[in-house]
Amino acid sequence: MIWKIIFYNQKVKTSVDNLENSLKGNFYAITDKMLIQGPNLGMPFTKALGNGLFEIRVKGVSGIARGLYCTISMNRIVILNVFIKKSEAIPYKELKLAKQRMKEVKK
Repeated sequence: MIWKIIFYNQKVKTSVDNLENSLKGNFYAITDKMLIQGPNLGMPFTKALGNGLFEIRVKGVSGIARGLYCTISMNRIVILNVFIKKSEAIPYKELKLAKQRMKEVKK
């Protein structure tokens, strides 16, 4: 089964493109795998957060980034939010934004 990856909006796509090179390269390497293998690659690449929300787990030379995503019909993966992770837990603000966007795209 072939999957398609779309970004919630251009700002999210730009967030990925503005990541430091090692983070950006690793992000796109993971999403390339997702195109063929599907949205839930498992650790260390992806993690299910529950209720249909997942995270892309990216490590690079300069730190850690996360992409929050969900799936919708017709084998589409929607990248909802991308951010640099600075603490152990996902920041509440980022999680809330992703959940709100997920509601919108699932309608």
